[in-house]
Parts: sequence; C-alpha cells; structure tokens
Amino acid sequence: MKFFHLSDLHIGLKLINRDLREDQVYILDQIVDIAVREHPDAVLVAGDIYDKAIPSAEAVEIFDHFIGRLSSELPDAAVMLISGNHDSGPRVNCFRSVLSRQNVHMIGLPPATEGEYIEKIVLSDQHGDVNIYLLPFVKPSMVKQIVGTDENGNNLSYNETIRRLIAREDIDPAKRNVIVSHQFYLPAGRKADEVERMDSEIRTVGNIDEVSADVLQAFDYAALGHIHKPMQVGSEFCRYCGTPLACSVSEAGQQKGIVMAELGPKGERKTTVLPLEPLRQVRVIRGVLEEVLEQGCDDYVTVVLTDRVDLDVLDMQDRIRNAFPHLLEIRRETYRKADYENEYTPEKELDPFELCCSFLNEVSAEEKEILKDVINTV
Repeated sequence: MKFFHLSDLHIGLKLINRDLREDQVYILDQIVDIAVREHPDAVLVAGDIYDKAIPSAEAVEIFDHFIGRLSSELPDAAVMLISGNHDSGPRVNCFRSVLSRQNVHMIGLPPATEGEYIEKIVLSDQHGDVNIYLLPFVKPSMVKQIVGTDENGNNLSYNETIRRLIAREDIDPAKRNVIVSHQFYLPAGRKADEVERMDSEIRTVGNIDEVSADVLQAFDYAALGHIHKPMQVGSEFCRYCGTPLACSVSEAGQQKGIVMAELGPKGERKTTVLPLEPLRQVRVIRGVLEEVLEQGCDDYVTVVLTDRVDLDVLDMQDRIRNAFPHLLEIRRETYRKADYENEYTPEKELDPFELCCSFLNEVSAEEKEILKDVINTV
C-alpha cells in the first residue's frame, strides 16, 4: 500500500505582501504530476487546507482545480483530507457523504456524540486491510460530551483529550493502521520549547495544545499536520511532512517535499521524501547594499543591509526593488547591541560614562568625545 502524506497547504496565504496564487497552483500541479508518476493508492492531506476559516473565492478555485486534477488523473486513488486549526470544520464537512462516493473523503469535524467515532476508511491490497483513521483538529471543548471533563467540571487538557478519543477506538493490532491528525505532538521526553517553530504557525500561550506522541504508538504510520518544518516525532513513521511551500521567511532554505509511505505486510514499511521545487524560492540576502544588488533575482527575498553608513533611503529602495521584483522586505542590521553580560552589582559601580559605553557596546573615539560632552552637560 503506497500513499502520499501532505499537509498545511494554506491555500490563499499571502507571504508578507505577496499573493501566492501563482506559486500555489504551480506546486499543487507539481504534486499531481508526481502522483501520476508514482501511482499512490491514496493521497492524505493532514489539515490546514486553507489559510483562513472563510477562504476567498480564488482560494476555493485553486483547491477545486487541485482535487479535480487528482480525481481525473488518479481515478482509482482515494483522496482523504481533514480540517486543521486554520480551517472551518463545518465548511470542510460540507457534502461529505456526496464526495465519499467519488472516493474523496473530507472530514471536518471530530466525533461529538457517544455513537460517533473517528472516521475510518478501509483500503485493501494483497496483504490485507489498511485502516486509515481521519482525526480533524480537536479542541477539548469540541468533544467533552464523549471524553468527559476533570473533577472540577473543566475541559480536559489537549493531551488527555486526544488520548481518550483514540482509546475509544477498537484498533486491531494485527492489521495495518494509519492515523491522519492535525495537532501539536511532542516526542516523549521533549519539551515544547525544544521544537523549532515557524513564524507562520499559530501557537498557544503556554503550549497548552501539546500532546505526547506516545499516544500514536498503536499506528503503523502517523501522517501529521500543523508543524510547518518537516520533522520526525520519534521515528520516521510518525512525522510532520511540513508545508509544500514556504509560508514565512523563517522557512527560507528548507527543502519541501511529499512523504511517500509504503506499507508491506504488517511490520514492513518504509518512507521516501519526494522533493518539491517551487516556482520561486524564499531567500534572505544579507550584505552591504552593493553586494546585495549583485545578487538580483526573481525569488521572494528579504534583504538585510549591513551598511554602517547612512544610505539615501529613496534611492536605496528603488535600486533594491529593481534588482528584486518579488521583494518581501528590507531590514537594517543593527550593530549596536546592549552588553547584557556586563551586569551591575553594588560592588562594581560604574560611572555614567562607563555605563553608556557598556550599553552601546561599540563606540568610536569621536563618539566617546560627544558622549562625554553630553554627560557633562547633563
């Protein structure tokens, strides 16, 4: 059984001030082309289909084009999608029964009543059945009727909520089981602060949404969404595939791709990352103005100027925009940084001049004379 693992399409996203419509159509078409080459039995999209809960008409058109091509080019492949924290669950859930008859399974809401369970799609190959569990993004308040509350009547933690949801399922350990989920899973023993997060990700105060990844041990493969950087959560069979396109400057330089998972007989499995090449890269170019201008290109670029002299702002911006038609932003690197290592103690009193020099860190002889004059005047 071969399937593609994708997530966090974020259709409709703007990268700072740039509309990514052309780039998203390009990368989604590339995904379909790779699928035609590899012939997966299923395509799994682990949430955040759209960038906003109420997507624009243009974003819906892009998604329609993508699903239309997948269904047309791979009529025998199952397409399975869940909602993420950026999506509207009820909207993703629309036409669920109609689409399922076309082998497209869009699951927007988790089980909410005692008689409901995580949506399970069963596929079969020469080795038997593969049970694929589709669990959309869950908040504890959404499922408290079936997982309960704590002793004070308050919502359970995200960790306990997901644990109880999965525990309700009758998972057959003799069969191959896959889960598609959109949550913030942490490897056992790791802290949330140790996981590198991208600027484009929504985060909770205090990381209250973290879930221990050991809850996924019952599954032969966990196709996860939510984290934008490709990342394994304990093993290569429990992983985030990352976004197909960079969604922020913090993702500059990342190699994006599709995770292709293959399940043989129970216990035999492997993964392969199929690289994706964007229409335009996201880059950070750092240097003095003249060095930066020599690297002009058509990519999405953040320019960081390191010039230590004043520049003609209008001329500078015009020259940079001409060199980089898809410029994202211009930053200036600050060389003067406070020396916080030089702590003040009662035993080590500094005079005002020494304190100012310590704070400014790099002060020329001419600037020291001006500083002395200012302090003396005060």
